[in-house]
Amino acid sequence: MAEAAGWRRCSSCKTPIDFGAACWVCNVSTCNRPRTGLVFCSSTCWDAHLGVVYHRESYAIERRSPSRAEWEREQRAAGAPAAPAPGEREARRSVAPSAPRPPPAPRNALPRDVLIVITKLKSYVRARAGMNTSDRVVEPLSEAVRRLTDRAIDKARAEGRKTLLERDFEES
Repeated sequence: MAEAAGWRRCSSCKTPIDFGAACWVCNVSTCNRPRTGLVFCSSTCWDAHLGVVYHRESYAIERRSPSRAEWEREQRAAGAPAAPAPGEREARRSVAPSAPRPPPAPRNALPRDVLIVITKLKSYVRARAGMNTSDRVVEPLSEAVRRLTDRAIDKARAEGRKTLLERDFEES
C-alpha cells in the first residue's frame, strides 16, 4: 500500500519515491517478482543492493513510477484497496480491530513437507563422519523436528507469547 508521502519507498535507503518520479529497478527477474518488487530512488541505491544479492550480470533500468491515477487503477484491477487519503491511514489504524488469529490446526491436518535440507544434511554427515546418508532419513528427521517444534510452541504459548524464541527449544 502506498504511503501518503509517495508511491513507494526505496528498497535500499527507504526514501519515499513520488508518483511519476524517476526510479531504478534491477534487470534480474528475482528482484522484480510481485512479492519482491525492488525499486530504488537512485542508481547508487541500486548498486548498494548488489552487495547483498550477488548477481552475476546485472544492470539498473531507469523507469518512471506510475502516476497516482495509474497506480490506483492498477490496484483496483488487482483487487487491492486504493491508497488512503492523507490522514485516512491513521484513522483506519485506530478504528480497525486486529484480526483474530485462527485456531491451531489439528496435527493430522498440517502439511507433511520435508523440513530438512537434505543436501546440507548429507554434507554435514560426510564432513563429520565420512559417511553417506540415505534419502529415507529425511522423513524421520523431519518428524523429529516437528515434535521438537510442537514442544517449543507449547512452551511459548504457556508463557503467553506468540513468538518462538531460541530458549523454547532448550531442553529443561
